[in-house]
Amino acid sequence: MLKLFIVEDDAAIVKQLTSALNEYTVVSVQNFRSVRQEMETETPDLILMDITLPYFNGFYWTTEIRKKTTTPIIFLSSADDEMNQVMAMDMGADDYVTKPFSIDVLKAKINALLRRTYSFSQAKLSFNGFILEGAELKKEQDRVDLTPTEAKLLRALFEHPNQTVSKEVLLAKLWESDDYIDANALQVNIARMRKKLNTIGFDYIGTVRGVGYVLA
Repeated sequence: MLKLFIVEDDAAIVKQLTSALNEYTVVSVQNFRSVRQEMETETPDLILMDITLPYFNGFYWTTEIRKKTTTPIIFLSSADDEMNQVMAMDMGADDYVTKPFSIDVLKAKINALLRRTYSFSQAKLSFNGFILEGAELKKEQDRVDLTPTEAKLLRALFEHPNQTVSKEVLLAKLWESDDYIDANALQVNIARMRKKLNTIGFDYIGTVRGVGYVLA
């Protein structure tokens, strides 16, 4: 299930969004002094960002987030003037929705942005009884949801079982969708994915030191 991260200090709006967007995993910021750190911990697939926030505004946090990731960001703001909208897009926002907003319109924008950003293959692949389909790995009743980045990495390994897949090939797969992460970030993503997959007994990703990874 794809994850949305809400950066909004109005508890009523957070509650409304959490209830209305129940087809996603929805989390909201807890500490407005550490928005970027919480975002990095949650690794969401899309961020909903208000402009007026405690301590630092949404423009500041969008700039900070863009230093680390290309995760899509939709601004939600009561400021409907052109200057704020242009500034948001210049800072790295992908879309802008003014309050009060229609939930149906917001859902449509979220779905469209997710489709554009994460257009990875949905074809089923299997390995040792485990099935990878879209962003989900499952075996019988056990299943785990993957982030789009994790799904791309695991799919590249599933497509070449028992063969070493180089770090360069894996990075190229991510760069196809403008996910410009480096080799260190790749290692972190693999480590986090291994930990997640271990919860359903999938422990087949090996490291070929200095070269890449192998599914065996």
